[in-house]
Amino acid sequence: MSLQRRFELATRRGELTAHIAMQRGTLAGHMQPVARLLGVADRAVDGAHWLKRHPQIIAAFAVGLLIARPRRAWRWAKRAFFVWRSWKALQSQLG
Repeated sequence: MSLQRRFELATRRGELTAHIAMQRGTLAGHMQPVARLLGVADRAVDGAHWLKRHPQIIAAFAVGLLIARPRRAWRWAKRAFFVWRSWKALQSQLG
């Protein structure tokens, strides 16, 4: 390979590298709103995992709600049961 060809390839490589860097910057700018949403989703999932590891928190909340407002507690229990049953049905359909 001639010296001239090597020089052309090196120049082209530099141009492509600069173009790629510009595209990465543009892509990062476009992804910021998505990154924020994913961050919120990650925090929600982390909170759900924390609640799974600490079920006593949910039990204490349920007892407090039952003592403070029995009718409201009954309404929430029905809703929770419906959501749980729907989730189980969806899981069985998905496999």
